[in-house]
Amino acid sequence: MKPTDNAAADLAGEVARQIARLLPSTVPLEVVAGPSVPGAPMPTAADIAVVASFIGTVSADLVVVADRAVQEALTSGTGPDLPLEDALRPALEAAADVLGTGVLDTARTVPAVQALTGEGMTVFPLVAEGEVRAWVGVRLRTQTAPKAASGAVQGASLRLLYDVDMTLTAELGRTKLPIREVLELVPGTVLELDRAAGSPADLMVNGRLIARGEIVVIDEDYGIRITEIVAEEAQVR
Repeated sequence: MKPTDNAAADLAGEVARQIARLLPSTVPLEVVAGPSVPGAPMPTAADIAVVASFIGTVSADLVVVADRAVQEALTSGTGPDLPLEDALRPALEAAADVLGTGVLDTARTVPAVQALTGEGMTVFPLVAEGEVRAWVGVRLRTQTAPKAASGAVQGASLRLLYDVDMTLTAELGRTKLPIREVLELVPGTVLELDRAAGSPADLMVNGRLIARGEIVVIDEDYGIRITEIVAEEAQVR
């Protein structure tokens, strides 16, 4: 990404802000005004980065280095630690929403110094109480098309995704718990979901609701019979 490309710079900055907004930190993290802070510390060899690729009309490599910043929020003496890539998944999905239509790859962990290097990577420090506590790296690999041709470009880009495998998930219901209670879960714990017994299950693709249906059994395996396709404007729950 060229520094003079204001549209790309604004997009990368918004991606960083969405990630900072959903990071499980004990203190709010703020993206500094620009991607570089004179004299700001950088990750060390001991830091771990969570990385994921997004493929779509605007493709990008996303990097989050926040292992130390979220350690307090994820640590509990009564339960197992939540994997870092799982803890940061909501933040990565929020960044993917900013980038538009596409597929977010499974997140993985790599050494932070390795992840934040390379051509085109813009690094945004995340600051709390005047101290740099985390970093977000964004590498845009497809520039935004001019508005006049955006429809044709989007259609061509979507055709490139037709053979990409996507994970579909049947969801019976949801509930919200603070991280403390999640880490205290043990075998035998019963959680009440926000769905009445007998209600249709939601069919999700990468966290997005696309259809509803009833649970069936097929050769001793569970399946779902589609009863409703959910329009895009009705997907907000």
